[in-house]
Amino acid sequence: MTRPATHILRLLKWGRVLARHGALRIIEEGRNTPLPVRRLCRIARFGTRQPRVPDYARAFQEIGPAAIKLGQTLATRPDIVGEEATRNLLSLQDSLPPLPFELVKRQIEDSFGAPLEVLFASFNPQPIGSASIAQVYRATTNEGATVAVKVLRPGVRERFSRDIETYEWAAAHLEALGGEASRLRPRAVIANLKRWTLRELDLRREAASASELAEAMKGYEGYRVPHIDWDRTNGHVMTVEWIDGIKISNMAALRAAGIDMPRLARRLVLAFLTQAINAGYFHADMHQGNLFVQPDPHDPAGTVVAIDFGIMGRIDRQARQWLAEILYGLTTGNYRRVAEIHFEAQYVPSYHSLEEFATALRAVGEPMRGKPVSELSVGQMLDGLFAITRDFDMQTQPHLLLLQKTMVMVEGLATALDPEINMWDVAAPFVRNWIRDELGPEAFIADRLRTDLDTLLRLPALVRRIEEKYPAKGGAPEQAPLPRVDLIWARKRRSNHWSGYAAAAIGGGVAAWFLALSGLLG
Repeated sequence: MTRPATHILRLLKWGRVLARHGALRIIEEGRNTPLPVRRLCRIARFGTRQPRVPDYARAFQEIGPAAIKLGQTLATRPDIVGEEATRNLLSLQDSLPPLPFELVKRQIEDSFGAPLEVLFASFNPQPIGSASIAQVYRATTNEGATVAVKVLRPGVRERFSRDIETYEWAAAHLEALGGEASRLRPRAVIANLKRWTLRELDLRREAASASELAEAMKGYEGYRVPHIDWDRTNGHVMTVEWIDGIKISNMAALRAAGIDMPRLARRLVLAFLTQAINAGYFHADMHQGNLFVQPDPHDPAGTVVAIDFGIMGRIDRQARQWLAEILYGLTTGNYRRVAEIHFEAQYVPSYHSLEEFATALRAVGEPMRGKPVSELSVGQMLDGLFAITRDFDMQTQPHLLLLQKTMVMVEGLATALDPEINMWDVAAPFVRNWIRDELGPEAFIADRLRTDLDTLLRLPALVRRIEEKYPAKGGAPEQAPLPRVDLIWARKRRSNHWSGYAAAAIGGGVAAWFLALSGLLG
């Protein structure tokens, strides 16, 4: 187990990196920052020169892979880091200089136990992508298929485990200080960060995620996932179909290919809603580098192809129902229903007033209603919701962090494709239809029938468990009720001091008489 002194030294080292980029100031000057954290910040920045304009993204990138993932998580939390830091962190690029090819080649060969020349007909040693966790190469299989090969950076698992252990240690101490630090639940946030990134560090799980998403989106036209080459995939290496397409960030190339940009923007938004609300399983890293468009002569919007499935989000059915009703309530101005859902989900403690919370929600939603489409923003709405969480003692909901982050990403991409898109207008019909299908009378009856049938099917097993707990009686006849006999020592407790002595004498006499009688009979 790592010693506390080691954790403190790591935090001070990272603090100096943050200070050199001016990123420590926001923590030290925060009005809710606990005093011990302020002191640690002063020690960390001692002797450094902080620039006026902080560069949070560069600081996290310099610290390392775990910090990059933490920075991407904090980019969804303007309530913690502020709007300025959020905008800067959204520009955080998960890219690092590539490692020498010899190290990568050794990683591939060791993981498969075979030479690279046996696994692939050709392999380009120049990476086409180099991120903090893995590098990607172009290769050709022995069957002649062009593929993309993703390889984990050697040693990245060990480095991440070391860093995340310090994050956990720091989060536990921060949360123990109570107050605002406790409400923000830093330990739960770090636990979710650890869970997300551990998935990325096992490329078999990423391949499985791609396969599951492809299955969930099978009936959705204009969106697809590359095929997995399972024979050339393991925990350290993932091989997928090569995608020839236009990066969604290349607007000029999309226009030159005749892509209908507004239609493509709507498709992107609806694809996300289909994943998040219909399937409850969504691609949570939908930035510009992970989306391509393949022109289709039969479809003006082309086909969206997603890559990189290391970060995936999952929402259970109850949370999806709440999410759909919240989105629909905000789009239609039904703030009371949105407030009721927050209380039903226990996002807001019950000692607060539902009516007051509904009024606070109205203060967030109404300024956006009736404005030009270019001024409507999911990001602004989330910022407004975060702003009222403190007033109503709302704890951080870690299971929704990925969803919030992805919503902001999707909005940014859709707005870049079509500046006139109205996210609410696109989302409202989809959400309304989903609510009708999932929460309407027919759906209620179907759910009730399914639940009751499941209960009936479990009855035989329940009866068997009851029989095991209370087995049948044996062959001996049941004992008849016996007469009640008051015990001497029981009466002794209820009697006074002298009657106790009398009872003892009588008891002794009876015992002696019984023994004498036994001797005569013997």
